[in-house]
Amino acid sequence: MAQTLAMPLAPSLSVICNGRNLNPLSNTLSFPIRPPNQVGGLSIKCVRVGGVEIPNNKRVEYSLQYVHGIGRTRARTILIDLNMENKITKDLSEEELTIIRDEVSKYMIEGDLRRFNALNIRRLKEIQCYRGIRHSQGLPCRGQRTKNNTRTLKGKRVTVAGKKKAR
Repeated sequence: MAQTLAMPLAPSLSVICNGRNLNPLSNTLSFPIRPPNQVGGLSIKCVRVGGVEIPNNKRVEYSLQYVHGIGRTRARTILIDLNMENKITKDLSEEELTIIRDEVSKYMIEGDLRRFNALNIRRLKEIQCYRGIRHSQGLPCRGQRTKNNTRTLKGKRVTVAGKKKAR
């Protein structure tokens, strides 16, 4: 049975809610309370792996991809290395979660990976190599053409007035 929580209401609110109450003089309104999902006395919340909350309703292979630095291939590799079944994340036991956390901690992920990449880009900018110059100019550095595309890096278009025809 659902428990109910009774809250005292202001007289003006009790008039609005009168249709639901059996007693018109009562100034309380009750709300049913649903207990949270529980497994063995523990309430289920989001699972944290590698400092990131991964979704409960997806399979482990896909929910591991929410961690920066773990893609499809690495998530599959982790599951194969652990000989673990690809089940829904909320069905994992606490023991399986600790095993997954230990395996994920072996890789460079999240803040460490972001810092590593930022340091590499900063190094390229400092030594003024071609890639560093392209990074500092906000242009692509892997040889893509820039006449038509690269709007992601160049930003919004700035129109330049063309030449007027001479008569």
